[in-house]
Amino acid sequence: MLVLTYMPTDVKTLTKIPFNKPYLTGKESDLLIQLYDRGHFSGDGEFTKRCNELISYHTGGANKVLLTTSCTHALEMTALLLELKPGDEVIMPSFTFVSTANAYVLRGANIVFGDIRPDTLNLNEKQLTSLITPKTKAIVVVHYAGVGCEMDEITAIADRNGIKVIEDNAHGLFGSYKGRPLGSFGAIATQSFHETKNIQCGEGGALVLNDESYFDRAEIIREKGTNRSQFFRGQVDKYRWVDEGSSYLPSDILAAFLFAQLQEWEKIQARREHIWSTYWNELEDWANENSFKRPYSPEHCAQPYHMFYMLAPNLETRTRFIQHMRDRDILTVFHYVPLHNSPMGEKVGRGMCPVTENISDRLVRLPLYNDLSQSDLLRVVEAIRSFKA
Repeated sequence: MLVLTYMPTDVKTLTKIPFNKPYLTGKESDLLIQLYDRGHFSGDGEFTKRCNELISYHTGGANKVLLTTSCTHALEMTALLLELKPGDEVIMPSFTFVSTANAYVLRGANIVFGDIRPDTLNLNEKQLTSLITPKTKAIVVVHYAGVGCEMDEITAIADRNGIKVIEDNAHGLFGSYKGRPLGSFGAIATQSFHETKNIQCGEGGALVLNDESYFDRAEIIREKGTNRSQFFRGQVDKYRWVDEGSSYLPSDILAAFLFAQLQEWEKIQARREHIWSTYWNELEDWANENSFKRPYSPEHCAQPYHMFYMLAPNLETRTRFIQHMRDRDILTVFHYVPLHNSPMGEKVGRGMCPVTENISDRLVRLPLYNDLSQSDLLRVVEAIRSFKA
């Protein structure tokens, strides 16, 4: 265990420690000035292409990447590419953000909610076979906290049943499963660059296409259903409306901002690993004494230090813990409310998920952002240590 020293300060002088604070590398403004000088601001400019290349590299390289306006829009594109229709079924965890489900509900699909494992909080692969019906068109996996799902078993089940796998990799950039990058397993994967993520541009996302049969159509869908990109490459003499689609292409302004972040990925990751590891090491004894569980990551998974969460013994203890931290001007938060028993989830989906309900009541997330100073990090640790379950 590390030996930490935190010097108490008069509580009236303490600054508030937020749960998240978007990180700036300091290079964003330089690239935005370059963009200003070039005078090209719409999508698919030089910075969009550079971002696509770097994201491709970090998700295995043997794919095509299309930057999008958000991970939500990338997920919506997967539903269009799968050509889902009313009555089709999509399996996904209930413990996820609403965008994962909304993307498929918008196409008329029914959601089949699967329960999660109690250790990694990922979709329980042992229950998948029982959820599959002749109407199942896709399995959507969510790599919670950037810890990989059991992709060997999941992809084998999907292949046996002729079902596509989609990776919601919003948490998982720079993570891997058995040495292979997350985002490289599904036919399609999606990424998020929301300001709460390790790499961010305020709002942004990406579509990662690992199945080349989707390449051409994805480009068309992203360009409002037109073959505009082919026109600019000289492949057609004029561009026309050829398919359904929408405006999923971000401005090159966002891409320039994002490129500055992607260039600094090693520095960003190193700081996040330090913060995560400090929590892990310094809270071990306290967690054991107070019946809290720290996050679990299997040896065959390399995680990207996206978040540090703990599982309280029960809802009442978690509520007291959050208030205890708030009283010390430190914001800790819970996470997903289960989708399966939400009003919309009950309307468009089905599934029994007792583990999800239990985890949702107990999970609490700690502040983790690059600008969290060492003194504030130690202050969070000491505040936690002063809580007694």
